Amino acid sequence: MTYRPPPVRPSTRILSALGRSGRRRQAQAFLIGIAALCAAASASATPGTVAAKQAEAQRVLAQIQQIDESMGAAVEQYNLANVRLQKIESDQRENRRQLKVTRANLKIAQASLSARLVTAYTSSQDDTTLSLLLGSTSFEDLLNRLEAVNSTSQQDASIVQQVTSFKAAVQQHRAELLKAHTEQQNVVAEKAAQKQRIQSQLASRRQLLSSIKGQIEHIKAAEAAQQRQLAASARSRLSGAQIPTTDGVGVSAATPEGSTVAPPNVHGGVVGIAMRYLGVPYVWGGASPSGFDCSGLVVYVFAKIGVSLPHSTYSLWNVGSPVSRDQLQAGDLIFFSGLGHMGIYIGGGQFIHAPHTGDVVKISSLSGYYSSAYMGARRV
Repeated sequence: MTYRPPPVRPSTRILSALGRSGRRRQAQAFLIGIAALCAAASASATPGTVAAKQAEAQRVLAQIQQIDESMGAAVEQYNLANVRLQKIESDQRENRRQLKVTRANLKIAQASLSARLVTAYTSSQDDTTLSLLLGSTSFEDLLNRLEAVNSTSQQDASIVQQVTSFKAAVQQHRAELLKAHTEQQNVVAEKAAQKQRIQSQLASRRQLLSSIKGQIEHIKAAEAAQQRQLAASARSRLSGAQIPTTDGVGVSAATPEGSTVAPPNVHGGVVGIAMRYLGVPYVWGGASPSGFDCSGLVVYVFAKIGVSLPHSTYSLWNVGSPVSRDQLQAGDLIFFSGLGHMGIYIGGGQFIHAPHTGDVVKISSLSGYYSSAYMGARRV
């Protein structure tokens, strides 16, 4: 019988050591695999996440742009209400002054009439006037009798006419003051409604902006860099300009027969003034270096050269002469979005303006969105 030695088995200690070593290798391999999967997943998900965020940012920005357009129109309607209110208040002051003067004149005329009646009463030679005096039942009745009788003396007729005229003027001024007061109340109520609507839109805008705060910071940084370049280019062009140019080409395009020709632009100097306020924040209703809205910027810089303009795009649209787009010169007023926005043309296909809440006075190109929203131009 052949002898077979028992099989050699590793000791328990050796088996345990081998097992721990194997489990460590397995764990390491498992972790390496998970890390690779996570990296692969991250690599595949990140572009999609970024794209989704960018798409969301673009969608929100489109919503904000719609709010800005709507709010721009509301702000300019608010400004128009202010212009109307100023006109009403001016009319009221003038009517009060006229009423005061007319009352004084009426008092003088009534005193003259009273003196004439006393003379008539004490004079036996003026039977007609005396009979009118004795037969009248009231002062109004006396005036009516004096107006009706053709035989009244020329002096009496003149005095009566003055009294009657001044009394009618007093009544007219009173009626105009009452009408102006009523209109003033309506305009104030209209302003209050517009202000509430603007504030509501501002709240919506802030809420949307907060949802893409990070993206907005990047956009602002890029915009600031672009603005520095545009401002430098504009200053260089203005410093070397000899005469106003049309769209930066230095010559005027041919004017079609029968078209309106605007007078030469003599206010190109406002461009240099407006450039001083680049970076000033937008403030609706603002018309000072502490803050401008679009029409407020125009009003302020033109006031610097002695030209008074109304603070409203709707009113400014009727100022000066119309200018065709191919005849634009530095200093012309350009309008957008159904008079919801405006700016000052600076040449080279660019304009300076105060765009909307959250932005600042800046230079923009008359292209893209502004080209499609372009409405027309006026030369002051």
